[in-house]
Amino acid sequence: MTRVFYENLTEQLIPDSYITLMKRCIRICIANEYPVHKFEVNLTVCDNDYIHELNKQHRGKDAPTDVLSFPFYDFDTPEVTTLLGDIIISIDKAKEQAATYGHSLKRELCFLAVHSALHLLGYDHEDEEEREMMEQKQKELLDSLGIKR
Repeated sequence: MTRVFYENLTEQLIPDSYITLMKRCIRICIANEYPVHKFEVNLTVCDNDYIHELNKQHRGKDAPTDVLSFPFYDFDTPEVTTLLGDIIISIDKAKEQAATYGHSLKRELCFLAVHSALHLLGYDHEDEEEREMMEQKQKELLDSLGIKR
């Protein structure tokens, strides 16, 4: 089972139901890959200024982004609770993208949570095949929870 610790670094209120669903998405995503492991994930919601600074420091990109993943990659100890990594989501970018894509903020936050959880598990989207696999996993998980565009 994966424990997800949540922190909101903004003044913006995010409905408890959204937080609960984001945590559930992360747990299911990880359990699909590692059903017997015990992981912990930190989920932080921030604003564009905060994520901009992290993006600049850690990726050399001088701009805000929607989500960052900081994986720790320790999959060798299923019997010991291990910190899998950190997920940082910009609420500002999530709102912007939800409006751009024409779906709800809840859907966007859940999508970003799943996307980032997959990165924590080692998935990437650098080439076409990896991107397609990642997109398929995201879609299947979100669809299974009734979270559609």
